[in-house]
Amino acid sequence: MIKPHRPTDSSGIRTAAILIAVISVLYLARDVLIPFAFAITLALILTPAVAGLQKIRFGRVLAVTLVMVVTIAAASGIGVLIFNQLVGVANELPKYQQNIHNKLKAMRTPDKGPLGRAAASVKELGKELTNTQAPAARGARPQPVQIVEEPANELEYVRDLVKPFLAPLGVFGIVLIFSVFLLIKKEDLRNRLFRLVGLNQLNVMTQALDDATRRVSRYLLMQLFVNACFGVLCGIGLYLIGIPYAALWGCVAGMLRIVPYIGAAVSVLPPLMLSLAVFDNWTPPVLVFLLFAILELVTGNLVEPWLYGIHTGISPLALLLSTVFWTALWGPEGLILSTPLTVCVVVLGRYVPQFSFLHVILGDEAVLVAEARFYQRLLAMDDHGARAVADLYLSENSLSQLYDLVIIPALTMAEQDRHKGALDATREQFLFLSIKEMLVEFSEKSLKPDAANGLPVERSAGISPGRVLCLPASDEADEITAAMLAQLLEQAGYPAISFSLDPSLEQTIGLVEPAENDTFCISALPPFAFGAAKTVSQQLRLRFPKTKIIIGVWGFAGDTERALQRFQPSYPDKLVASFSDAVKFVTDAEPTTIQTYVA
Repeated sequence: MIKPHRPTDSSGIRTAAILIAVISVLYLARDVLIPFAFAITLALILTPAVAGLQKIRFGRVLAVTLVMVVTIAAASGIGVLIFNQLVGVANELPKYQQNIHNKLKAMRTPDKGPLGRAAASVKELGKELTNTQAPAARGARPQPVQIVEEPANELEYVRDLVKPFLAPLGVFGIVLIFSVFLLIKKEDLRNRLFRLVGLNQLNVMTQALDDATRRVSRYLLMQLFVNACFGVLCGIGLYLIGIPYAALWGCVAGMLRIVPYIGAAVSVLPPLMLSLAVFDNWTPPVLVFLLFAILELVTGNLVEPWLYGIHTGISPLALLLSTVFWTALWGPEGLILSTPLTVCVVVLGRYVPQFSFLHVILGDEAVLVAEARFYQRLLAMDDHGARAVADLYLSENSLSQLYDLVIIPALTMAEQDRHKGALDATREQFLFLSIKEMLVEFSEKSLKPDAANGLPVERSAGISPGRVLCLPASDEADEITAAMLAQLLEQAGYPAISFSLDPSLEQTIGLVEPAENDTFCISALPPFAFGAAKTVSQQLRLRFPKTKIIIGVWGFAGDTERALQRFQPSYPDKLVASFSDAVKFVTDAEPTTIQTYVA
């Protein structure tokens, strides 16, 4: 006997193991991966310039060399200019020595008042403790021996001066070498990557690389634009306040904002300290602090989340969490690279099924579709939230689309949960009652007919109308769908009657004797729609063999023509899967005059 295969969670364990291994490699190999990540970022920034030179017939090597030389020269020039400005600021500080002295004197603790008395008490206590410990200090304890080194010569002095800069210069050199290599061998590296993942994944990898490159490039462009605007506004504000070298501090602020969250806080310190030194009152320092605080609050909480979320596909909360993660993993370098790296992670989750949860967690796309949000709000017994979802969808779509694409899928999920025993009676009753109340509200609203589906609003006079008798197949959900169809038909100008659920079909049909030009429409909702619909259809066909019968299996995704075979030997006239198809089938019949019936 062959045992049925049971799925295991081995794929989830394997994915978790891969993630742990990747994070371990990222941490252990950070000395190599950090320069490489910076090199990739720099290469993405310089690629448009290299491509532009190639378009005017420059060779790739020559174009890369020219772009790198210009980039290094520009960066060096800006660095020298800023350094000279800082030296000028340092040379002018002695002019403001008296203001600095007055500020420090003003910040000292006053001699009078409660604060002064408290400070005096602390000083007295410190003196007593010093006197108490003094005898012990005058014991026979030997004095420590201090070794005084000889004065360093000029060579050792230069070595000690240059030593702190050697490591950053080394990393900078590695970044430049990696960037040149990436720019020159771009196509070769891309082809090797395609060969590594396999030719059967060529389409997916092409889309993933293009998507990642486009998102990172947009982010870098947006960051450059935002930081430039931040620096310009800071420079203008500092100039209006009267801070010396306002343009310098604006440039510094724009450059330091490359470091998320910390850069702006650091950039405010030089102009703030300079304002304390230059001015003999407290107004300019307060204005400097308010200028940077307001600009950073607006930029960090409004501008950046909106721009970066649109162009990177990352939610604002994910940006914050990813910043914390990459900073903990790689330190300050991870703080700078956090957004580009997270973009790559989101793209990985989008195109690799095993890591799709990363795209769900970090991406900015709607996690729940409208029908799921509608059903979830009803499960939470929040009818106002469910109405808000329906109203929002209805503001951009027709009523038939709302019924077909939101409410029917929500009812289908409810039916599935009910048949599994996962939906308790209280929530079930609340869900059905809330949807019925919404249907009443929709019927009271003055909604336009769905012109896109060709629903007629005028009928020829003098022709007897044919009614559509909407019957539920088995349960309350089917009754709701029958009422929805009747409502759509009435708004389209066709007479329709919606019947309530009744255990006895004979009693239901006995209420209205159908005419020859009437149409029965049996509403059935999955998952157990066909059995009940078949039973009702056969009873109707036996009693009214000449009356037209439509079966509405709402939300059915299969072939409706093949599904009709389930109803043999007495076939219905039509099987439809959506309200729009049902209304279209009725509208294709002979035109009738407008008439409304109330069940």
